[in-house]
Amino acid sequence: MRDFINGKGRGTVAQPGNRFEKLSVELDPACFEEISRTDPDFVPIRPETQILEDDTKSIISKNDSPDLGFTYSLNPYRGCEHGCAYCYARPYHEYLGFNAGLDFETRIVAKKTAPELLEKELARPGWIPESLACSGVTDCYQPVERELQITRECLRVLRDFRNPVGIVTKNALVTRDIDYLQELAGWNASVVAISLTTLDQDLAGKLEPRASRPSSRLRAIRELHEAGVPVGISLAPVIPGINDYEIPAILEAARDHGARFAGFTVIRLPHGVKDIFADWLDVHFPGRKELVLGRIREMRDGKLNNSDYGTRMSGRGIIADEIRSIFTVSHRRLGFEKRSPRLSLEHFRRLTPGQPELF
Repeated sequence: MRDFINGKGRGTVAQPGNRFEKLSVELDPACFEEISRTDPDFVPIRPETQILEDDTKSIISKNDSPDLGFTYSLNPYRGCEHGCAYCYARPYHEYLGFNAGLDFETRIVAKKTAPELLEKELARPGWIPESLACSGVTDCYQPVERELQITRECLRVLRDFRNPVGIVTKNALVTRDIDYLQELAGWNASVVAISLTTLDQDLAGKLEPRASRPSSRLRAIRELHEAGVPVGISLAPVIPGINDYEIPAILEAARDHGARFAGFTVIRLPHGVKDIFADWLDVHFPGRKELVLGRIREMRDGKLNNSDYGTRMSGRGIIADEIRSIFTVSHRRLGFEKRSPRLSLEHFRRLTPGQPELF
């Protein structure tokens, strides 16, 4: 099917069946072969991005996973146009009746009422101030945010309430909102982690086709740092045989641009993501496919995924230990802080929805 779908700018053209659905539709490649032979004007299908509206009634989610660094999260979008073939969040799209492949990056669900819902939830007497993680699942600064500005409006609400927020993104668009982030930083209530997986512009184009290129992400780090917003990087995921050799260089570049802290996770491939990523290797690194998948299996007890808490982010075994050691040595040598800044809750103020600021 790949030859009959224009996948330029997409992480995958795969459309795997939804694991929750009993029936699925598979297009017959023979049909397209016949059309391409008989129709001289035939051109591959180019999938367009569709923006769908989410009528959710709440916007703050709670998780009890013991290996995540946050309890409450805020996700303005479902699905992600960045198109990273390795993205662990792809299977979440199956809960919406879509697939984890092309649907995940072309059918973007936007929570347009998120700012109003956030304002109501923070104003509730029962809301006990807590830091919110923005982009706990999909990127809050993916391309459509430039137009819809849902994340920006949520930041305005967080600024008004002075509720702390931590952002993870691989899009330099985050610098557009330096004004709100800087105000929040004045109350020790904001922190940004830029996801930085490679310094290779060409690899980034294959790995994260619609995300900002590495040079733009480094500039974003510098701009945030110069504005006084605490900023670091998330080197995630580390993919053995693809970007693991870059760990020292990535950390050094990030530190040179003002990053204060850094963390990493290794690749994990839940459910259908393992097939999507294997297909990506077939297209971009066919000669390395078995090497890469073999190393992932070595970190995952012989499988391509292991969801055990405590090791799903870091893996197990010799290869996982080597990655951790390389990261730790470089992290210490470059003088990064041991952890990201602890945000303050003491400046939180409860406002009535729609109430103008008094000061």
